[in-house]
Amino acid sequence: MSRLLLCAALTLPCTLPTLSRTAQAEPPPGFVPLFNGKDLTGWQGHVTMAEREKITDPKQLQDLIKKRTDTAFQHWTVKDGVIYCDGQGNASLQTTKDFGNFELLIDWKITPKGDSGIYLRGQPQVQIWDSDNLPDNLQADRGKGSGGLWNNPPGDPAKQPRTKADKPVGEWNTFHITVIGDQVTVKLNGQTVVDKGKLYNYWFKNKPVPDKGPIELQIHGTPLWFRNIYIKELP
Repeated sequence: MSRLLLCAALTLPCTLPTLSRTAQAEPPPGFVPLFNGKDLTGWQGHVTMAEREKITDPKQLQDLIKKRTDTAFQHWTVKDGVIYCDGQGNASLQTTKDFGNFELLIDWKITPKGDSGIYLRGQPQVQIWDSDNLPDNLQADRGKGSGGLWNNPPGDPAKQPRTKADKPVGEWNTFHITVIGDQVTVKLNGQTVVDKGKLYNYWFKNKPVPDKGPIELQIHGTPLWFRNIYIKELP
């Protein structure tokens, strides 16, 4: 009997499941969750940086945020530790807090012909899409993958990812995005697809990118899933 127990003890570690990123995985050291896995606390309907600058009356701004949030929460929901968007409506989801320099971890999943993006400091965007199924006007981008800074000027080296690192559509992908100053590095599933690309001010093109702004999950007409959203603020 003791010999059998010893054999069992020696083989036990081999039978333990391999750790992987699942819904509500533990944040890595130094990171804190932006999504609590239960509800949309800390998130609101999007208000653009241009709208924030234009609206000087605090009450008017809060009324707009409430209106957008009410709309967004009709289409963004939480189930089993995952944020789900049905792709309907026109209200993206953004953090209630602004961030400056940071590292962001986020898992995402799309459907065929899916399209979305991650806004950084309120600026579009780290592109998410099914690049193998694009409309005719975007055929030049076919097959290039996700992770590029899509709204950068034509010819900018960060506009398209250096390599296609997407997993098959319908599987989970992971971004590791680092923002320092106006430079952005994007890793997709462990591969660097943008290396210190420039983040531009989309709303005011004659101004530098703002020091801080919200992180936004873009709605673009297709179902979306997000989970394991963690941030580490940097000096």
